[in-house]
Amino acid sequence: MRSLTAATLRELPQDKVEAALKALGPDKLDELQHSWDFWARPEQIQPEGKDWNNWFINSGRGWGKTRCGAEWVREQVKAGHKRIACIASTNSDILRVMVQGESGFLNVCWKGDKTHKGKEMGFPVWSPTKRTLEWANGARVEFYSAEEPERLRGPQFSAAWCDELAAWNRDQDTWQMLQFCLRLGKHPRVCITTTPKPTKLVREILKNPKTHITRGTTFDNSANLADTYLTAVSEQYEGTRIGRQELYAELLEEAEGALWTTETLDAAAIKHEDVPDLTRIVVALDPAVTSNAESDMTGIMVAGVDINGIAYVLGDYTDKLSPQGWASKAIELYHQYEADRIVAEVNQGGDLVKTTIHNIDDNVSYKAVRASRGKYARAEPVSALYERGLVKHVTNPPDGANLNELETQYRTWQPLGRIGSPDRLDAAVWALTELCLGGYSKPKLTLAYSSAKGLSK
Repeated sequence: MRSLTAATLRELPQDKVEAALKALGPDKLDELQHSWDFWARPEQIQPEGKDWNNWFINSGRGWGKTRCGAEWVREQVKAGHKRIACIASTNSDILRVMVQGESGFLNVCWKGDKTHKGKEMGFPVWSPTKRTLEWANGARVEFYSAEEPERLRGPQFSAAWCDELAAWNRDQDTWQMLQFCLRLGKHPRVCITTTPKPTKLVREILKNPKTHITRGTTFDNSANLADTYLTAVSEQYEGTRIGRQELYAELLEEAEGALWTTETLDAAAIKHEDVPDLTRIVVALDPAVTSNAESDMTGIMVAGVDINGIAYVLGDYTDKLSPQGWASKAIELYHQYEADRIVAEVNQGGDLVKTTIHNIDDNVSYKAVRASRGKYARAEPVSALYERGLVKHVTNPPDGANLNELETQYRTWQPLGRIGSPDRLDAAVWALTELCLGGYSKPKLTLAYSSAKGLSK
């Protein structure tokens, strides 16, 4: 029973709080300071029962997801688990969030920790080269990045914590590899902590009958968040789609009036190994012409078309880049995929775009496109291609350049909505317009993607 918690103390008058704490004594107070049972809200404690395999914590920013995940792993170690996997979105997130973050292991663990059987555990030892945390009782946590699913070949675990799963680049591959690793103990389990996005994997896990779902909002943790922060995000994002997602953890499917539906995008899924030889491949750019903190992202998409007129969106390389950066990236992809053209919108950059590209590689085939019509008029014919089954999305690009963020923009963009610059969508529309809607009259019949699938060049 959680008889004494931070929440119950907050409800007592100050004199009774002081009396209760004084009665505990210094040793008990020290232990209480490091007790998750004391600090956690009821919904942050592992669900009871044995009828679940995945604990999916679907909550808004600042809810306490990271702390909850780290404490859950700590509890597994106390319970006797010896091999546990922790998977972050990127390699940098391992150290920055999971290990050294304010709610990471090095800040939540305690030198006085003991197992449930009373054996001393001590403070874990972090090994940056091995990417492990090890306790005195022999328990070891191994850290992995969702950018490198192949590293999960070989190890085995009895539990795993997956942080920000909705942001994983190679989500399907990483999740599948993890499932093969969960083979130790009587009942391997996974704790998932994420702010939701309607990726295919997120939706699959949420529908799994063995998934226990905990939902929460940013405001559930108001006692531990600055009043100024809560006021600012409420004023700016209350009532918006981004607020519903990031603050209230709503899983937003498609917006009202969106040109692309979840059903259509699911039907477009294809694995990269099933993509046929392609007759054309293009790299499409929606470039940002400035490079400061307020600059837009540069949309960068690679797409191709086969001899039957079926188009394939092969990878999303959108990033916040300087003009030199996006030009270099586009040229790199042009050669990597053996593309026959770079297509770039020039409404903002004008001749700057062509000049920047050709200053790096004058041999690149380049085409400038100018938006003479509104986004909706340009996007609607492309969405019709999807409805007819003429566009496929590669779900597992070998280099992790997945299309999750593109699909989110597809689902959420509204012609009269508040998304100002759908960079990924714009670049994809330009690519598919070039390939499928008369943008190029003399296709060059090269079988390029067959050799580029492995992205070895």
